[in-house]
Amino acid sequence: QTHYQAVHHMFVASARAVIMGHEMMPDALFGAMYAMSELYPATCRPEDMFRHMQVRRENFYFIDSMARGYYPSYAKDLWDRRGIRKIRMEEGDAEIMRKGQLDFVSFSYYRSNIVKAGDSSFTVGGSPNPYLKKSEWGWALDPLGLRYCMNEIYDRIQKPIFIVENGLGAVDAADENGYVEDDYRIEYLKNHLTEMANAI
Repeated sequence: QTHYQAVHHMFVASARAVIMGHEMMPDALFGAMYAMSELYPATCRPEDMFRHMQVRRENFYFIDSMARGYYPSYAKDLWDRRGIRKIRMEEGDAEIMRKGQLDFVSFSYYRSNIVKAGDSSFTVGGSPNPYLKKSEWGWALDPLGLRYCMNEIYDRIQKPIFIVENGLGAVDAADENGYVEDDYRIEYLKNHLTEMANAI
């Protein structure tokens, strides 16, 4: 209850900041950064597909509300499942959110995960994908997932999107001259940039 009430206040505060920013700098664009991981259903079982949709909605709750300027149609279902009695909204909050919707969405992307029926709620967690190789940190290497994310976000909001974080965490070992031969990182970035170009 406290979490989602605080999130509502954050939505309104963000919208007020966007409105004020547009008044101060009419040509400027305002957005927010969002932690994003692609999420796949573990199987094509209807129960896994449905759980995937539920968790994906929980993940997109923030983008949908802030970039569209109103709560998504599934918000009440999400609140009900989380035991939220009611979000207290002041008079004028809905109009402020509408007027102060984001001009763009920026996001980070490092990996993807899978979800299945029975999995508990989470934001960017999930289970490892058995079809993908993993980094030394245990994160799935999924450049196609970046393309998926870009298309998925743009299809939802149809506003500019920006990738502000991406990269490969690895235990780099320097040679006797202090040089790191990190072809694996070059390959990672090459593959992700290729899929970014494909998404565009």
